Amino acid sequence: MRAASEMTTGVFPSVCSLDCPDQCGLLIHKEDGKIVKIDGDPAHPVTKGKICNKVRHMAERIYDAERLQYPLKRIGKKGENRFERISWEEAMDTISSKWKTLITAEGAESILPYSFYGNMGRIGTEGMDRRFFNRLGASRLQYTICEAAGTEGYKYTMGGSFGTDPEDTVHAKLHIFWGINAVSTNMHQVVLSEQARKDGAQIVVIDVHKNQTGRWADWFIPIKPGTDAALALGLMHILFAENMVDEAFLQQYTVGHEELRQHVRQYDPETVSSITGVPAADIYRLARLYGRTNPSFIRIGNGIQHHDNGGMCVRTIACLPALTGQWMHQGGGAIKGNGSYVEHNTAALQRPDLRQEHTRYINMNLLGSALLELDPPIRSLYVYNSNPALVAPNAGKVRQGLEREDLFTIVHDLFLTETARYADIVLPATSSFENTDLYHSYWHHYVQIQQPVIAPYAESKSNVEVFRLLAQAMGFEEPAFQDTEADMIRQALDYPSNPNMAGITYERLAEEQFVKANTQPLLPGKLRTPSGKIELYSKSMERRGYPPLPTYTPLSENEDLPFLFIPAPNHNFLNSTFSNNGKHVRMEKKQRLHMNAADASILGITDGKDVRVWNARGECVLEAAVGEDVLPGVVVSQGLWADSPGSKNVVNALTPDRIADMGGGATFFSGRVQIEKV
Repeated sequence: MRAASEMTTGVFPSVCSLDCPDQCGLLIHKEDGKIVKIDGDPAHPVTKGKICNKVRHMAERIYDAERLQYPLKRIGKKGENRFERISWEEAMDTISSKWKTLITAEGAESILPYSFYGNMGRIGTEGMDRRFFNRLGASRLQYTICEAAGTEGYKYTMGGSFGTDPEDTVHAKLHIFWGINAVSTNMHQVVLSEQARKDGAQIVVIDVHKNQTGRWADWFIPIKPGTDAALALGLMHILFAENMVDEAFLQQYTVGHEELRQHVRQYDPETVSSITGVPAADIYRLARLYGRTNPSFIRIGNGIQHHDNGGMCVRTIACLPALTGQWMHQGGGAIKGNGSYVEHNTAALQRPDLRQEHTRYINMNLLGSALLELDPPIRSLYVYNSNPALVAPNAGKVRQGLEREDLFTIVHDLFLTETARYADIVLPATSSFENTDLYHSYWHHYVQIQQPVIAPYAESKSNVEVFRLLAQAMGFEEPAFQDTEADMIRQALDYPSNPNMAGITYERLAEEQFVKANTQPLLPGKLRTPSGKIELYSKSMERRGYPPLPTYTPLSENEDLPFLFIPAPNHNFLNSTFSNNGKHVRMEKKQRLHMNAADASILGITDGKDVRVWNARGECVLEAAVGEDVLPGVVVSQGLWADSPGSKNVVNALTPDRIADMGGGATFFSGRVQIEKV
């Protein structure tokens, strides 16, 4: 049977590769070998044919005139954007020769890979690349920029990334979206919740910004940034005080409920109101709504974990469903992530056994410091599936590091990104539609396959292909570097330790396109916590120096500036992806700073006028959006916009690179700024 990439015309199944929980099933329409239309696949049980504009217009990105076609080498100064064309052979020779010299002189730890999930395909993001850098002995990257703090916090309570099956949430009668702009970042949960609302469910949104999701809600509750744990503890205070807890559930399925009952007495509604900015009457109303509604469901977002106290915020909210026994009601409970249901064999895929010596770990949130201050220093940086000059915190410091003339940098991407401008070698990357890869969502429970739909663009190559070439150039002869993508998918799926994946094979995926994991309700059953139960009191946390009970800790106050700054996502970009594509920029329109009308009045700022936003790390000039969508003392921008020379629009130049309370996570949302009109 001919491969889809070899057929010039037709409609072919596919999967969205973006770092998004929905991971939609797609149908790709081709004419004369090119994609002419992208639709949702109506056969997909969760996404059901509905897709966002980011994906619908993906073909314009794939065929963008600025897309890289062949390898380049730098001929100007770093950041000057002057390159010339070279061959793949020259690129591989240059990289391997430089690395061999570095390894001899300073050791393989002088080389650092930097990547994330710009493409969520597991083979391309954690397959041949991890094998290669393990064999090389390079410094190891800690993948902490996104969900690390919240994942660890949730794990202390629930034992792993296990939550409600989203397909069941249509049965919930109360849907609380907490710190997530789901209309823009999890649209199919919105679809499911809207279906529930038609059957009488209520929608509550808790957030720092009345964004599209806040405007969609039945009730929007604005909250001061970083105070979410206090609100959750205030709700617990009322649930216990007014006997709205499920005592039988607490006795059978939790540990620490009596300690928690005593602990939350200090979080009375008046105290919590003074912390959170949520009126005490609203705290009572929300607690009673939650305590008296079955099933109740909480969608825990990524936003709250990007604070100094982010891990504890998520850990605390994750305790709420246990108090009212929501895990025993179909559709009740919570979702922070569901990735543990579909865990694959990472050791077989990444091959850590190829690493011959213990090597250092470097937190990706500290890239600027690592490039400028680490001893022994990083001498070479290999960037793929990410754009740290735009997405990493404290972006000004990152760029100072990238400017080092003694730093040999390689970037593998579809475009000449902000990071690529500082590279010595730039390699053209394939899009997901040109690759074979394995996908599984961190929200729904389906595993999916991507098989090539179109031929590789110009001279572009996949991550797997490039790391095979690099392994060959470095003289690595292990059989692991000869495995095909199909081989690696089979190895990843061969994982008896996760019975949820039983029966899911490469061959079955190739035939069926998507298969649901064999998941069962979370309870009754034994969780992966030390006790096997929901841990309201965690001895593991206690041993590691954390408060064993959910606790509110204020944000760091090391910046004496008046405004808390939240650089949130926008509707038409995904991190920096699409920010350089004209169609998506036109849809998003303008880069704006949302601020409260009272603050704007004091500063003499009017809606639609430019403002300067700054702190000790950097500055931006953004257009003011004045209104009541944020609380006083809070300002919110949306999206990571493409940077051009002279434009002061890199919002991550303002963000701190402090590390969160858990997991080495980022603190993008705990920075402070000053503002003035331009």
